[in-house]
Amino acid sequence: MWRAAFLLLAASLSVSLARPHLKPLSNEMVNYINKFNTTWKAGHNFHNVDYSYVQRLCGTMLKGPKLPVMVQYAGDLELPKEFDSRVQWPNCPTLKEIRDQGSCGSCWAFGAAEAISDRVCIHSNAKVSVEISSEDLLTCCDSCGMGCNGGYPSAAWDFWTKDGLVSGGLYDSHVGCRPYTIAPCEHHVNGSRPPCTGEGGETPQCIFQCEAGYTPSYKQDKHYGKTSYSVLSDEEQIQYEIYKNGPVEGAFIVYEDFVLYKSGVYQHVSGSQVGGHAIKILGWGEEAGVPYWLCANSWNTDWGDNGFFKFLRGSDHCDDKITRKVLAAPKSVLTGFLYNTTAILLQFP
Repeated sequence: MWRAAFLLLAASLSVSLARPHLKPLSNEMVNYINKFNTTWKAGHNFHNVDYSYVQRLCGTMLKGPKLPVMVQYAGDLELPKEFDSRVQWPNCPTLKEIRDQGSCGSCWAFGAAEAISDRVCIHSNAKVSVEISSEDLLTCCDSCGMGCNGGYPSAAWDFWTKDGLVSGGLYDSHVGCRPYTIAPCEHHVNGSRPPCTGEGGETPQCIFQCEAGYTPSYKQDKHYGKTSYSVLSDEEQIQYEIYKNGPVEGAFIVYEDFVLYKSGVYQHVSGSQVGGHAIKILGWGEEAGVPYWLCANSWNTDWGDNGFFKFLRGSDHCDDKITRKVLAAPKSVLTGFLYNTTAILLQFP
């Protein structure tokens, strides 16, 4: 038995050491992943883009401020095998929305603004449907980090509870008080969007006013969370949180192969680290017996599975033990929430 275990370990190490170093975004990496016969399929999401652009997208700092931990009491609640917030709360349109952060490392702000938008609707029983402004959070939260050059998700949720956030939709949507002002780039096919380069502009200015023609005023448009805190880094605790209260923000280290995700349950196969990335987690399930977290990315709908992806669930993977990922509840609710992704997901293959 000891000898069998040793041989298994040796075989595993030999496979790992045999992995070639492949150029990021290359056909060779796509083919290698798909021939590996893993739990997901790779393809090209970014065409003719600078690799520096992909690096810039990963703007989450994985070591930052911490929030208090809240233990979720489940009682006799039996969690379903599969759960999708989009199905559970069909009258909340932001649950189905995929945003685009453009050439800016604002994923930390997007994951928070997206989950906050969902929770405002969920906790108001769909009476309040609002797109919380990623722009307002990105530009006005001085304690969150460095804007387009990276930020802390936990600080983003804390900012919502203390300073509030106004409404604001996608780029050029003219929805809400402060829509996003950084244009999506053309990373899928040739088109009318600007090219994708790593030379993103500076973080837009914090402006305490709404765009022309929008009412109410900036101050009157503010939405606030009540409190924010972390959820224990335990798979069931996170599931209880999503099941009872809605999507959470999570983060992990992006590897070069993740950029090529098209379908299936992602787990790291090939490539080096790119950087920290924040996303929204809205459910879970199993595909062909493989457990996953259901997530929404902020790289437009032409990335991945129409902007969504599945991420291996069950053990530490891609350093999900990172910092305190956060979420909070609307002002009308008594408590708010913060998500901590520490050591919950998976193991490298």
